[in-house]
Amino acid sequence: MSSDRTEALRERVVDAAEQKSALAITGGGSKAFYGRAIEGEALAIGDHAGVISYEPKELVITARSGTPLVEIEKVLAEQGQRLPFEPPRFSTLATVGGAVATGLSGPARPYAGSVRDYVLGIRLLNGSGEVLRFGGEVMKNVAGYDVSRLVTGSLGMLGMILEVSSKVLPKPETELTLVSECSSATAIESMNRWAAQPLPLSATCHDGKKLWIRLAGSEQAVAAARQEIGGDTAEEGGTFWLDLREQKPAFFREGPAPLWRLSVRSATPPTGLGQEWVDWGGAQRWLRSERSDQEIRRAARQAGGHALKFRGGDREGDVFHPLSAPVAQFHRRLKRAFDPQGLFNPGRMYADL
Repeated sequence: MSSDRTEALRERVVDAAEQKSALAITGGGSKAFYGRAIEGEALAIGDHAGVISYEPKELVITARSGTPLVEIEKVLAEQGQRLPFEPPRFSTLATVGGAVATGLSGPARPYAGSVRDYVLGIRLLNGSGEVLRFGGEVMKNVAGYDVSRLVTGSLGMLGMILEVSSKVLPKPETELTLVSECSSATAIESMNRWAAQPLPLSATCHDGKKLWIRLAGSEQAVAAARQEIGGDTAEEGGTFWLDLREQKPAFFREGPAPLWRLSVRSATPPTGLGQEWVDWGGAQRWLRSERSDQEIRRAARQAGGHALKFRGGDREGDVFHPLSAPVAQFHRRLKRAFDPQGLFNPGRMYADL
């Protein structure tokens, strides 16, 4: 259902500013687990929905933030197009606003790009009740700082996303998944070696036992890459990558240990900190571990990256990797600029934001 609730939402924010009461922005609730625990009066955007415009020839779609991702994907599929960053849904209620606010991307991320790479423009409701527009519906529209990309992944800390304009791409001519058994170390070496070659890779991971490779492109390019890489054809390939995107494998859902997401240099050897799933060609490590937060973050830092407590564990303490003093100060200044009274999602990313 299409519905523009911009004015009602703006009035609600103005009232909250006068009352100095915190607001917890909620869409479909599919990623409510993500980030720190927050307190605030629920501000639902789920019924602020609808595709505003879609130009298949221009490869651009614009939709209100409460529009379900399943609806957008259906509209694109009818034209043989897709969201190339493969945003995880975790629920049929997931919205496009939530996809941009969390900034999460699926298995294709290292090869196709991230959410941030495809956001062309947004309309944002700030903490003063002002409706602001940043970017547009073409790639070359930026004069100065690209606020659209800044808002992507900010978890609603800077304001409420009202509309999103995103670039889309055609579906590939063909896709093929190859699988072979090997160690994590061998998989990491292979993924990095293949990444340096002109191969049509669109996803690679190692689940602890098997190396999975997805190829996508023209039939000729995929066939040539298949000969180069080797391995068995996985008939269940399409389902495997969809399940990985939605974190359906038991690795992600079972066990008392927190699920960590580590961003590291792609050639980093296995961490040895616990049960590990190597993703994104080696650059993303999903880790099940009872090790201390300090030990896990130290290992990520030594590998040139950072660690995020993705699911489970203490949600009152540090969930995202601690910021350096200068970066933390920059974050606070941005928060004050967009949300002077700290109304939106206080503390969801860091305790003092």
